[in-house]
Amino acid sequence: MEIKRIGSQPSAKGPSEWFTGTVRLDQPFQGTEPARVGGAIVTFEPGARTAWHTHPLGQTLIVTAGFGWAQREGGPIEEIRPGDVVWFSPGEKHWHGATPTTAITHIAIAEKLDGKAVDWMEHVTDEQYMA
Repeated sequence: MEIKRIGSQPSAKGPSEWFTGTVRLDQPFQGTEPARVGGAIVTFEPGARTAWHTHPLGQTLIVTAGFGWAQREGGPIEEIRPGDVVWFSPGEKHWHGATPTTAITHIAIAEKLDGKAVDWMEHVTDEQYMA
């Protein structure tokens, strides 16, 4: 058994290659082989969002605070709130983040396939974000 105490790991700034705006990443659980699951607590300030991306084995988001948006390629922007659980299928191109005026925090969970849990793509443009 391993217990990671709150505050025992530093928060990190979301890299600009993967995010637009101010994003904080806390990564309290990252599985070690043979486990494949890992996850992060991600906080998006108003206007912040991920770039378009996919996950080889899919992704689950559990919204814990705030109000945000999520969108899969070709679909409408969907509102997400605390208590919502969002599932993106394997290979489904999508983005998620805050609204222009409200922050959001979610737990993101994904499994690695051949050592990789995510494929990052182009940034979501302001026009796509405000559509």
